Amino acid sequence: MPKGGKKGGHKGRMRTYTSPEEIDAQMKEEKERKKNEEEEGAAVNDNQTEDKLTASGSEDSDDEGSQKRKGIEGLIEIENPNRVAQKTKKVTEIELEGPKQLSRREREEIEKQKAKERYMKMHLAGKTDQAKADLARLAIIRKQREEAARKKEEERKEKDATAAAAVAAKGLHTLSLK
Repeated sequence: MPKGGKKGGHKGRMRTYTSPEEIDAQMKEEKERKKNEEEEGAAVNDNQTEDKLTASGSEDSDDEGSQKRKGIEGLIEIENPNRVAQKTKKVTEIELEGPKQLSRREREEIEKQKAKERYMKMHLAGKTDQAKADLARLAIIRKQREEAARKKEEERKEKDATAAAAVAAKGLHTLSLK
């Protein structure tokens, strides 16, 4: 709930609103103040550029080299040998064709893929233990299927022979009845 509860006013006071005329007056004052500040800033900048032109070059390089520091870093000079300053590289300095350093994970992934490819080649050639076991199993299955096919063929031939004999016997039997 807003401050003041359901009734909206704080401690029973009436709300006051600024009139549009007051708002316009405040806006004009702010604009005038900004214009004055800009004019003063331009005059100060002109003076600073003239001072820089007359100053020696060593002071300019010190100002450019120093960066804005936080807290007490500006007061105390700290030299940390472990801190690496980030250097910005130009587009022309970037080497795209040079050898790229891979991370440990990337190297391990590449090695894993190469090992898998080597294993698949060996497997297809029948040189791995698993491939030898698979080939032995296939040979056993082929023998079993050949034997089953041979038995079926023999049974079919026997059926045909018995059927032919039955037909021949039936034919003799029908001839004798006539």
